[in-house]
Amino acid sequence: MAAGEQQQKSGISASSTSSGRLVTPFWKEKYERDARRYWDIFYKRHEDKFFKDRHYLDKEWGKYFEGQGGRKMVILEVGCGAGNTIFPLISTYPDIFVHACDFSPRAVDLVKKHKDYRPDQVNAFVCDITSEQLTENVQPSSADVVTMIFMLSAVAPAKMPSVIQNVRNVLKNGGRVLFRDYAFGDLAQERLMSKGQQISENFYVRGDGTRAYYFSNEYLVDLFSSCGFIVEEICVHNKQVENRSLDLVMNRNWIQATFILGSAGLQVPNGQHDNHTCEDKEDKITANAQKKRICEEIDLSEDFNNMFGTSYNLDEAQIIRIKAKGHDFKIKMLTKEYQHTCKLTGLMLWESAQFMCSLLAENPSVVSGKRVLELGCGSAGICSMVAASVAQFVVATDGDAESLDLLRDNIASNLEPNLLKRILIRKLFWGDKDDLKAVRELSSKGTGFDCIIGTDVTYNPDAILPLFKTARELISSEDSEAALILCYIQRRVDEDSILSTATAQGFRLVDKWINGIHQSNGIIGSWFWGNDVCSAFKNATLSILYFQVRH
Repeated sequence: MAAGEQQQKSGISASSTSSGRLVTPFWKEKYERDARRYWDIFYKRHEDKFFKDRHYLDKEWGKYFEGQGGRKMVILEVGCGAGNTIFPLISTYPDIFVHACDFSPRAVDLVKKHKDYRPDQVNAFVCDITSEQLTENVQPSSADVVTMIFMLSAVAPAKMPSVIQNVRNVLKNGGRVLFRDYAFGDLAQERLMSKGQQISENFYVRGDGTRAYYFSNEYLVDLFSSCGFIVEEICVHNKQVENRSLDLVMNRNWIQATFILGSAGLQVPNGQHDNHTCEDKEDKITANAQKKRICEEIDLSEDFNNMFGTSYNLDEAQIIRIKAKGHDFKIKMLTKEYQHTCKLTGLMLWESAQFMCSLLAENPSVVSGKRVLELGCGSAGICSMVAASVAQFVVATDGDAESLDLLRDNIASNLEPNLLKRILIRKLFWGDKDDLKAVRELSSKGTGFDCIIGTDVTYNPDAILPLFKTARELISSEDSEAALILCYIQRRVDEDSILSTATAQGFRLVDKWINGIHQSNGIIGSWFWGNDVCSAFKNATLSILYFQVRH
């Protein structure tokens, strides 16, 4: 299949990011700043079991690893991971010497602990090649071959030229870069775009916080050519991977190329590369015999879900101590390192919940004697527990059964028996008529709640309308002062979208507060008098919106 045909089939536009929602600048910077940490967590969880050993290297590029006249070849593996490239190579070519680097210390440790690791044959070291020089561990112009296998895609596009230049510094003139990575139009790209996980054009964040760029031929050729490399071969491959257990056929794309440094080797006229691509031709796999198709190896892991945010283990939950005025809670939950690994955000504790908990503890009059409802409280329930100490009663709700189970445990282990009587825990899936009816009946004669609280419940664009419809159904119809209070950190949904939806559902904004930007002089502003709640959250871009029903 031609690269262009695959783009057309996938429905992804190569020149636009408009079909995907971009992550906010805050998260874009966080993913870049914490990139090493996310990969370290990845290798902590998966060790050497995620990626398959890359035995196809011998089939695809075997001639480049054979030294002429008994000469020992020097190989550099950039982004070595757990050694899935290194050790198959050493097994096939025992006379080579391999430098292997990765910016994840845990990955390098896995390489050094491998049963076939020998220091006289492998030099494994930690290096962030976007900012650290390879020449500190590898002699300049000493490597015959550099392998870059599913590595460059993890680097921000703006830093890719410096990575290629870094590689060039240790490669011999005439040496080769052997490249394989994700290609534009891959199923994973479609999935990430549809989930609103796009960072920039063709660059996405996966469910576990690691990132992936999806290359086109043109982009890759321009990238290497600008650093003095000549393209020897380049091709986009497509393969259908079948997952029978899920009854799913996945179209996976990857790009494979060989680049030569300097003028040695190919003589390419007018700066044009020798295509050997799939342009105007069938893909290599499609064109070859069926036998080739069957045996073709692909290391785009079949463990698809692990990269897109479903794996977690509650046995890894930790006890976190949360203190607020007059309260001292010990909460069991997943730590925030799982925020990109686990779909169930309710199993973690977010800043806005801690912030609102502290404000309620300092200002009990906000909920005192009232019928209080918390929406999307997750498994911690700290706002509901603070409210229960002074409210008439509290209903803590969430739409996820697993979060509610952990919530019951946390409330039971933190509240005295007399306070347990004031708090009810219920499933509430926003917009579900049966859930809405059951929760509303818990309020006094079904008249609704005096105070509805939601913390970090505005991060999903698709959930904003159901959120406000649910709040409108459940807020008191008799109390003109009944309030909906939302506390959040802005992520994928902007304030204008929240306010326009609120207005359409019959709410009016009474007051707002944005940490360090908009200081309220009204209701919310009074919550900060005589306390230093803000000091613990001074670096968080927290917002509070205070709504009442429009009469």
